[in-house]
Amino acid sequence: MVKVKSIERPNPQDRVAANKFYAQAIATGTTDLERLAYLVSNQSTVREADCYAVLLSLLHNVADELAQGKIVKLDKLGSFQIGISSEGVATKEELSINAIKKAHINFRPDKRLRSMLSNVDFTFN
Repeated sequence: MVKVKSIERPNPQDRVAANKFYAQAIATGTTDLERLAYLVSNQSTVREADCYAVLLSLLHNVADELAQGKIVKLDKLGSFQIGISSEGVATKEELSINAIKKAHINFRPDKRLRSMLSNVDFTFN
């Protein structure tokens, strides 16, 4: 069950408008690679250390493939791709690498993971 809290926010387009309250999901903890390795090892015949090694290798290779400009598709999980934020310029000729402000990773969940969202239960904290 996902816990939810109430948060008050102003309207960024109308600062004089009254604040409104919105629901915001809150995390109840963190699961790291060690925990995932433990969980996977308990669901298979593979030892925990071997699962951890495979997950670390996966992480390393995903990062390498992204750095080469590739989309990394992990079936039943989703796709990862590098995205960028840049400054706008008036003409195509003015655009250069210097306009890039920062890079980020885009994640697009696979159909199976997206469908999980329709079955999540929520509760107010």
